[in-house]
This record gives sequence, structure tokens and C-alpha cells, in this order.
Amino acid sequence: MDAVGPVIALGAMSGTSMDGVDAAVLRTDGVAVLGYGDSGFRVYSAEERGTIRAAMGRWPGEPGVAAAAAVVENAHAEILKRFEADLVGFHGQTLSHDPEGRGTHQVGSGDALAAELGLPVAWDFRSTDIRNGGQGAPLAPFFHFACARWAEMDRPVAFVNLGGVGNLTWIDPTRSVPEESGACLAFDTGPANAPIDDLMRSRRGMDSDLNGALALEGKADETTVARFLESRYFDTLPPKSLDRNAFPELNELVAELTDADAAATLTAIAAACVVRGMEHCPAMPERVMVAGGGRNNPALMDELSERLGRPAETVEALGVDGDMLEALAFAYLAVRVSRGLPTSCRSTTGVAKPVCGGRIAVP
Repeated sequence: MDAVGPVIALGAMSGTSMDGVDAAVLRTDGVAVLGYGDSGFRVYSAEERGTIRAAMGRWPGEPGVAAAAAVVENAHAEILKRFEADLVGFHGQTLSHDPEGRGTHQVGSGDALAAELGLPVAWDFRSTDIRNGGQGAPLAPFFHFACARWAEMDRPVAFVNLGGVGNLTWIDPTRSVPEESGACLAFDTGPANAPIDDLMRSRRGMDSDLNGALALEGKADETTVARFLESRYFDTLPPKSLDRNAFPELNELVAELTDADAAATLTAIAAACVVRGMEHCPAMPERVMVAGGGRNNPALMDELSERLGRPAETVEALGVDGDMLEALAFAYLAVRVSRGLPTSCRSTTGVAKPVCGGRIAVP
């Protein structure tokens, strides 16, 4: 692979929803987006999902972690073999994230994947950032910046990813590079799909509230929404990040509500957290672009638009596949790692100075 010029990078993401592995191809030089390629999805079986879920919250060497790692590595190898690329960006599966304590833990070995694929693999993206005082998350903001430049935007824009956890990137695309002061601000907004999925699993035996159908039947308890937003997390200045299970009190807050009202309330909370996060932005964004599974939930998108006082758009309006945004981000970051370019900075993760996270495994 050349040290300069375009690279065909293949990124993969297995997120907090634990539904499967997203894979997407990006053509980039590590600075600009030069084109989008093919993509695919490899679903986790119920058994595989159960193995990963059983290891959530655990750290290296603890029970169930090795089994979860095997599932993650095998699923990634299966889908990534379908593509041709020069370089792979492999995030792995986050089991625990405690940046101010034990650190961060993503299972899946880049070395094992490189040997299986016969390609160099950039991986372990978060550890260097945390060692230098950062939160290790979110890591997609530099790619969001490149997307805004690719779309020739010239006004502040917010990218909102609604996965298991919600995160927001505020961008001024008139800046020259993402690590420049005032170019990016990023942080986790709060819970998004994870509490809704957990509710559906515990009360209905379903993996999610498909199309927000149950939430649309109910009515949000605004007292509960307001009480939840009293958490000190929402007053904490960014950068800041969350673990999937950072707010266990949510279960208790909706315990007395009907299934429909509980779903509606958790949906309202996910949207309200994003809007609350906007208070930390340097200026209100001209547009709010939504990615992740939450953008396919009409109840959540309507709730977000209503609370914003303007339509929330999906990133498809920019010609980007919203299901693949994070996979594309790790394809982009892989090239930056291979070329020693920064992948995070103070305004995205709180790290003391811009750092190039990740390491390269070679076959």
C-alpha cells in the first residue's frame, strides 16, 4: 500500500445493539472522502447474540469473554472475506467502557483477523486516546468532518448517531482540518436504542420496537423524562462518553408504566437527550443529520424533530448510507492510522493533544 494517495479501505462495526456486523468500503486518502463502495451486513444469530450479551460489562480474562471474542472474530472474518480492499479497519465489540477507571475493552483480535484475511488490519483504536487522558470515544467525528466537506457544506452541522447509545458531532466545515480549534465538538448524548431494546426483550420477548410501533401506541410520561434529565451527566461539559449500561435506573423509572407508555417514554428520553446536548454546542447547527438504527424508528425521529423544532434529516440526504456510517468511519480511521494522522483531539474525546490511535496488524 502506498504511503500517499487513495486507498480502498474496508471498515467494520459491531455496535452496542449487538445485531450484527456492518461492513463498508471507502475510497480515501485519510483526509478527504473520495468515494463510497459496496457494503454488507452479517446478522448475529440468537445464540451468538446471547454469547456476546452474556459477556457485556466484563473485562479481559473474565468468564465468557473468550467465547464472545470468538463469535466476534468469526463473524467479522465471514463478512469481510466478501470484499476486496487494501486495508481493514476493525473496531471489535465493546464489552466495557470506563475511561476514568479500568479503561475500555473491545473483544476481537486484529492479529487474528489479519492472518485470516491476509490483509493489514488497523485495530485497538481507543486505548491510546485513553492512555493520553481522553475518553476513547466517540471516534467517528473526524469522519463526520470529512463527510461534511465531501458534501460541500459551509455552515455548522450536527451528525447524530442513534445506536444503543446516542452521540453527537458538531462540525464547522469551513475549518481546514478536524483537529483545528473550533472544527469539531463531540460527545455521547445519552441512552438511545439500548433501553428500548431491553424493555422490548424483557416485556415482549422481542429484540426491538420495530418501526416504533409500540411507542406510537403510548404516551410519554414527561415527568419521568424531566426527572431523568436531572442526572448530572447532562450538565457535564463535553467531551464525555458513556457505557451502554450507564443508566440502570431507567428500568425503575418506567417500571410502573404500561408497555406502550414505557416505550414512548424511553423514546422521548432518547430524543430529549440529543436536544439537551445541543445546549453544549458552540452554535445551533443549520442541519441535524441522523444515522444509526434509530433513524429507522418513526416514533424516535418524530420525537426528535418535535423537540428540535425543525426536521431531523437522515444522512441519506447527503448520499451516505446511515446504516454504514460507523463502519465507514473505521475504514477512514484505518487509513489515518496507517499514515500517522490524528484520529482524535481534545474537543472530540478530551485527550490532551491530538493523537493517532490504533495499531496495525499485518498478516
